[in-house]
Amino acid sequence: MRFHIIAVGRIGRSPEGALVERYRERMGEALGISEVSEAGRLLPAPAQSRTVVLDERGRALSSEALAAQLGRWRDEGVREVRFLIGGADGHAAAVREGADLLLSFGPATWPHLLVRAMLAEQLYRAGTILSGHPYHRA
Repeated sequence: MRFHIIAVGRIGRSPEGALVERYRERMGEALGISEVSEAGRLLPAPAQSRTVVLDERGRALSSEALAAQLGRWRDEGVREVRFLIGGADGHAAAVREGADLLLSFGPATWPHLLVRAMLAEQLYRAGTILSGHPYHRA
């Protein structure tokens, strides 16, 4: 299964960008990253995919629970999970309503560039949990 982070805005050359790139390199072909200029370009989703929208109103999942959800989708034959990160104004209602999962990183407000790095790490961690790799020490 492939993960695809689709984010509004440019990360550029920044510490956050370097961290995202580190996890992208670790995951290889399993992680794609796209940047779009506006939230309206986030749709439509390809066939056999799921869409996760990062939103403060979403569910806060533990690393294990996120890995379990991704594992269920993988076992159902899902080929790609798209993770949508909006701009400063968040996502339109239509984007949220079309999501298979609304995901939150808690009640705090996080800078969007940092959210990309946090998400990339959680996807790497989920992959290691699902493969039985010792990276996640729970």
